[in-house]
Amino acid sequence: MTDQHRPIEPSGRSVLVLNSGSSSLKYQLVDAETEQALAAGIVEKVGEDDANVRHEVGGERTERTLAVADHAAALEVVLGLFEELGPPLADAGIVAVGHRVVHGGTRLVETTVIDDAVEADIEALSPLAPLHNPANLTGIRGARRLLPDVPHVAVCDTAFFATLPDAAATYALNAEVARAHQVRRYGAHGTSHRYVSREAAAFLGRDVADLHQIVLHLGNGASASAVRDGRAIDTSMGLTPLEGLVMGTRSGDLDPAIVIHLHRNGGLSVDEIDDLLNRRSGVKGLAGVSDMRELRALVDAGDEDARLALEVYLLRLRKYVGAYHAELGRLDVLTFTAGIGENDAAIRAGAVAGLEGWGIEIDAERNAARTPGPRVISPDGARVTVLVVPTNEELEITRQTLAAI
Repeated sequence: MTDQHRPIEPSGRSVLVLNSGSSSLKYQLVDAETEQALAAGIVEKVGEDDANVRHEVGGERTERTLAVADHAAALEVVLGLFEELGPPLADAGIVAVGHRVVHGGTRLVETTVIDDAVEADIEALSPLAPLHNPANLTGIRGARRLLPDVPHVAVCDTAFFATLPDAAATYALNAEVARAHQVRRYGAHGTSHRYVSREAAAFLGRDVADLHQIVLHLGNGASASAVRDGRAIDTSMGLTPLEGLVMGTRSGDLDPAIVIHLHRNGGLSVDEIDDLLNRRSGVKGLAGVSDMRELRALVDAGDEDARLALEVYLLRLRKYVGAYHAELGRLDVLTFTAGIGENDAAIRAGAVAGLEGWGIEIDAERNAARTPGPRVISPDGARVTVLVVPTNEELEITRQTLAAI
């Protein structure tokens, strides 16, 4: 076995990070001292007879197909894989389990050690994240039952945006109605935005409390944030992850009267509109594909629908960069992250095209280079430093979990 593929020796203190989706369980075991991933994997198609299981340790991947009844059974499979393939959890010394929770509302605004009351809060917030919170809660309950001797910690995606000023968090909706139905801007992807904004400051050798930043988390789901002095002051996603940027299958911003029009005049039901806006809109709705690589191939082939989809996607990005630049007063750092943000040089270039007058520009050679870790892609001496910073939500959950216990 080469050194590159040799398993990392655990320090004897680690955090198991769990991310329970509606039909999946993603996991990573992170060493608390070195912050290195000791092992990682995923169980997909939970609840079916042909669930896909993948476990990676020391550069070696093991894949299996087997029946997995529910999330508790998925976790039992995961625990068995650690014992069989390593690293043994007894040697890793798990001190806590960190759980990703999508929606913490106004109740869970800080990283919180889970007890029965916290479980009840997560369940009560399920109407605000019906695809995510119930699955998160199922994973939490199974993990607390199977791993009862260590603390379990909830790290909420919405928590980073609990600091939003009232003016940024409030919709101009009837106040009584908004209060009755918990309508406000909560944001999403907060774990990523928190991690990336702090990593950007550390990479530049600057105090995060001295920086005005915009973070663009661009994946199939996409969001923008304005971060002043380490605190989020605005974000593109709202009550749900539907608002904001154009995404792979989600529409992002649109006139709310479109919903009324489609129901009243188009005859679409609420569920049909929900499906339309979340799963059949965005880049896919405009061009028929949701993957940026496929979209680029269509553009290169002269497809006009694809060309328009790309222009709409980039225009929305530039609008948010401009709006957040104005809101921040000054901009020190603009950072791209997540799958598209980290890997698509053309999208990065298009997102800032025409913003040179504001000091936002990209060096073409630096932008085209593909190197691991954080990197500067703006020219030397640029007024705004433009970065690419790989996100690591599992590491951020580990850090917050350790801080909470």
